[in-house]
Amino acid sequence: MMTIYEIKKRTKVTAPYFFSKDTLRFFGQRISDFTVKKQNDGRYEIKAICRNAPHEEPHYTVRYFNPSNDKLELEEGVE
Repeated sequence: MMTIYEIKKRTKVTAPYFFSKDTLRFFGQRISDFTVKKQNDGRYEIKAICRNAPHEEPHYTVRYFNPSNDKLELEEGVE
């Protein structure tokens, strides 16, 4: 199983700001807040709650890590 720390390392070139300290601080997140779940298509769903979101309902950051190209994708089932 891939960890969020491995995904952060592998996306350093393809998504350099996604896990930056400034970005995480803006959304009220920590790297340890992210959960990783392997999908049937080989990608990994990463998800974390946004503590600084101005919504009454919980709001989450959700991306899909594609290990074949080290990119973060927005939608489930998109290649």
